[in-house]
Amino acid sequence: MSKKRRSDADTPFPGLRQLLCDVFFRRRRFYYHVLPLLSALAGCVFVCFVALFLLVASPVVHRDHLHLTLFHGGSSIDQGIEDESSSNLEMKSIVGVSGSGVRFERDVWVTDQSSFFYGCSNASKKFTPAAEKTDPDRYLLITTSGGLNQQRTGITDAVVAAYILNATLVVPKLDQNSFWKDSSNFAEIFDEDWFIKFLSNDVQIIKDLPMEVGKTLTPHRMRVPRKCDPECYEKHVLPVLKKKHAVRLGKFDYRLSNRLTTDLQKLRCRVNYHALKFTEEINEMGQTLVERMKIKSKHFIALHLRFEPDMLAFSGCYYGGGQDEKEELGKIRKRWKSLHASNPDKERRQGRCPLTPEEVGLMLRGLGFGSDVHLYVASGEVYGGEETLAPLKAMFPNYHTKETLASPEELAPFLPFSSRMAAIDFIVCDESNVFVSNNNGNMAKILAGRRRYFGHKPTIRPNAKKLNRLFMDRNNMTWEQFSSKVQSYQVGFMGEPNEVKPGRGEFHENPSACICGNYDSNVMNDPSHVNQIHHNHTEDVNENNHGYNETSNSTKEQTATEDDQEWTGLEYLDIGNDLGERRLHTLINSDLGVRPKPEQPEFEELFSD
Repeated sequence: MSKKRRSDADTPFPGLRQLLCDVFFRRRRFYYHVLPLLSALAGCVFVCFVALFLLVASPVVHRDHLHLTLFHGGSSIDQGIEDESSSNLEMKSIVGVSGSGVRFERDVWVTDQSSFFYGCSNASKKFTPAAEKTDPDRYLLITTSGGLNQQRTGITDAVVAAYILNATLVVPKLDQNSFWKDSSNFAEIFDEDWFIKFLSNDVQIIKDLPMEVGKTLTPHRMRVPRKCDPECYEKHVLPVLKKKHAVRLGKFDYRLSNRLTTDLQKLRCRVNYHALKFTEEINEMGQTLVERMKIKSKHFIALHLRFEPDMLAFSGCYYGGGQDEKEELGKIRKRWKSLHASNPDKERRQGRCPLTPEEVGLMLRGLGFGSDVHLYVASGEVYGGEETLAPLKAMFPNYHTKETLASPEELAPFLPFSSRMAAIDFIVCDESNVFVSNNNGNMAKILAGRRRYFGHKPTIRPNAKKLNRLFMDRNNMTWEQFSSKVQSYQVGFMGEPNEVKPGRGEFHENPSACICGNYDSNVMNDPSHVNQIHHNHTEDVNENNHGYNETSNSTKEQTATEDDQEWTGLEYLDIGNDLGERRLHTLINSDLGVRPKPEQPEFEELFSD
């Protein structure tokens, strides 16, 4: 004990040892409690960092990743492209799947709620049949204008005009002198006998003018203004018809107003969707191509691609081809002396420029269509040729045309006739699972209306105004962001029911008076109740006790005015050189009171289809 005391006493700092012991044990207790807490916090931070990295690490899609120029200003395929299979695999992994690795859930091959709507064009009991109203001394003749689909609108409206005038319609004469240089007559494109027979209860139709005292009647030639309503026909055409007995209306395109009663609108639909059938030869060739597409794939997209040099020149748009493009298209543009100086940036901002093939491909991929989709392309001469088409073909390697699907021998009977070739494309596009166009031309509008009438099949119209800004900014976002914006911008442009307000746009594109609604899915599943059409047209579908309820607009007269219509720049390409004829009230005096100015035939004919 004395030793212990002595050793403590001998220590130079007797309290230091006790102090060190106290500090040591306190720190030990401190780390014993704090270190596990710090470890847990560090682990949480690490997990959050990893999760954040995985969420935001989706790379911007560049040429190096795709071996393509999808997200690059150019339009050529990268020189370092590897074999096609590896490229397609890489495209699938990036474009067909969202950044989180989940494929889009929306079914891109159907339209929502389409089963609740159907085409209805039966005449009501108020509709007076031809036998009771046709005057035997009145004959109406028309000469159509433009390409196949522009002529189709003229034929449809001619039947309604004949009904308004209580006249017999002579089978329409097709335009054989236009830019298209097609010598085909009505019976060489459409089934003439079916056309006459199907409409026999609506309008009396004959093939030729009758003889009068040993000679054929000579029709009086005149024109009516565009968007001429029934009162316009009764005021300006009927007096001449009563006096001359036969009248030929020239350049008959868009010469009937959208503002018609429901029964007249339904007559339009009976003509366009039921009476106008292609000839057996054309129909067989078209259906053969459809079957060959279906053998290749259960679903396919049809693209109507308008990218001809003349059309691009007229549009006044610039597509990145440098000085050569400006000079080439500028030289073509000088053909139309009445065109104002072009402002390419303004035209593109306003959505008036047709999408390029590459932009169409980007839009479709953004909407969720994979590289394995089969694509049928209906087009004429493409400006820039294969170089322009290369990005589209890279995105959709299963690229087909009528020339690739059919042999030269099969197409030989149709090749000399542009309208018959266009009719074949029309059939394939109509039968496709999804139809898309890069323009707002007549074929696009006619097919949009037809596909609405026959079940609202998906029909994609590019929202060019918004997509343009997106294409310009596509290098500054991930593919997932780009795709999300494409899908957002295309809402309302996919062919869904009730997408377009009734009465807006051309009736051929939006036949709202002929679209009926039924909200009993059990009834709609019965195919015998869909697209009913009766040859006597004496009973309206609404009165057949099948549980149908027409949409409210179908039971009333169309009240939309011409000023309600939405006009896009490309509609000028369809309507033609009469740029001042957009509104009826500006036409009556100019067309009927003043001698018309000399025509520039190519102005409207180039862009009609």
